Amino acid sequence: MREQWDIADEYENKTETIMKKFIVPDFRNSIVNISATLAEFLGAPNQNAILPILKDELCKGYQNVVFLCFDGLGIYPLRKNLDETDFLLQNLRQTLVSTFPSTTTNATRSLMTNQLPLEHGWFGWSMHFASIRRNVDIYLGRDSATHEAVDFSSCPLGMTDYYFDQASGGCAVNTVFPPYIQVKHPERNRSFQTPEGFWDAIEEICRKPGRQFIYAYYPELDSIMHKHGVDSPEARCGIREVSHRLEILHGSMDDTLFIVSADHGQIDIAGYVNLYEDQTLTDLLEIYPFMEARAPAFLVKKGREQAFEQYFQEKYGEDFILFKSAELAAKGYFGDRGDRADLLGDYLAAGTYTHKQALLTPKSTRYKGHHTSLTEEMEVPLILLGRRPK
Repeated sequence: MREQWDIADEYENKTETIMKKFIVPDFRNSIVNISATLAEFLGAPNQNAILPILKDELCKGYQNVVFLCFDGLGIYPLRKNLDETDFLLQNLRQTLVSTFPSTTTNATRSLMTNQLPLEHGWFGWSMHFASIRRNVDIYLGRDSATHEAVDFSSCPLGMTDYYFDQASGGCAVNTVFPPYIQVKHPERNRSFQTPEGFWDAIEEICRKPGRQFIYAYYPELDSIMHKHGVDSPEARCGIREVSHRLEILHGSMDDTLFIVSADHGQIDIAGYVNLYEDQTLTDLLEIYPFMEARAPAFLVKKGREQAFEQYFQEKYGEDFILFKSAELAAKGYFGDRGDRADLLGDYLAAGTYTHKQALLTPKSTRYKGHHTSLTEEMEVPLILLGRRPK
């Protein structure tokens, strides 16, 4: 039988090799810094670093400034589905990183509020709230395991202010959101149900008199890649359609700057890890795993930490690197300000380059494309499409 310290040394060496490849948060070169730069442009409060390349473009005085967030449209899906001569890749100005976990709840909350994850606390799809002893799918307001409705209004997550709602003048502020996104000023929002409605809303606002700022969010590409995978005809068609529509819109709009980015990317899933079926694992936990499929979080029974670490590393160390959540927070993975670290659980695991998806409950969906970890899904584009008057 192999000695325990030999196994531990082997795991440590493997972890070190994988971590050197991980794409870690950098809050001077991230999606948060897009929002910081736009907040400064709008005269809204800002504590985060700006992106010089974006600020320089904003200083050119465009009548319309349009920020477009395409859910899931990271660097990896772009390069997988477009030629290097394609319109979007030709106008790629900088590669940025997402938040960690690299997921819609976390990333879009940072993009919309100009806050760090440690400030807003919307770390993942499924969050654990100690006061009600439940894991909750926070977007849907339901128990993560049973899918029954849950009232978690007393828990430490709330509606945080969007930075563009704090603009101090100069531009009329508009949003183009699907109907499920909450807005503080519905009179400024154009809701849409179809892709055509999304593009029509942007064009109509840009043709209004006066200076206009638009924050627009398009969810379809993420859904397509979840269902069919990044390297699929469906994803290729959807991404090429977005590129085509943007090229047409850009060509028809004088005095308009389009800023194109994503909340995160996606990767193709290579297999599944059924955590919910592992009775030895769940016996070590206070509650079943939560947060995200490629970044699961764990609350461990007191006194069982060493046993949990040893078991998880031996069984799942090929597909997930285990971290103490407090150590990641101390290293700045969630930013250097904020008081929401208690929502991270005791441990977080980051999916490796085996690109496996963890199934946290029997109701977990097996996706063909996913994200949330520290591999290729962390990289997102900054694409700038500026057109001055003729």
